Amino acid sequence: MPYRTSPLLIRWLLTLLAVSMLTACGFHLRGPANLPFKTIYLGFSGNSSLGTELTRNIRASGVEVVSDPKLAEAVLQVIADTREKKILTLNTDGRVREYALYQRFKFAVKDNAGKVLIAPVEIRLKRDVTYNENQELAKQAEEGLLYRDMQTDLVQQILRRLSATKTGPDDQNDQE
Repeated sequence: MPYRTSPLLIRWLLTLLAVSMLTACGFHLRGPANLPFKTIYLGFSGNSSLGTELTRNIRASGVEVVSDPKLAEAVLQVIADTREKKILTLNTDGRVREYALYQRFKFAVKDNAGKVLIAPVEIRLKRDVTYNENQELAKQAEEGLLYRDMQTDLVQQILRRLSATKTGPDDQNDQE
């Protein structure tokens, strides 16, 4: 009687093989940001959802977000934070068929002595959205979801830039 392997065993072995391949290539989930300072002041207004999400992510990385810029090792200055919606295409009746959502965020980071750690930098994000006036509520909800997705992407980009910041005299010697 020939030996038969069950489909469940084959699936289990393939899954095990895939997991071992991922670990062999160095894949790992993104952990908290490794920020080069212990305290930071964020120059957002109190009701900013972007400021709230960035604060949550910074605290998760072990850095304290302080409410007084004099107590912070780093000060993030918000220069501009804008959202915009532009029409991309119109249908034959002259009604909107597609539009683009833009989010622009410009910021700079200084230390508590006023030395520039990150020169003013602008991050621009864009998402295209199709439009149908018969689905007005669904399209408004989609727009909200896209703006939230853009905000999450923006927070991750800000964290990457903060992680790459050089601070202190030891870091200056590394650059020479």
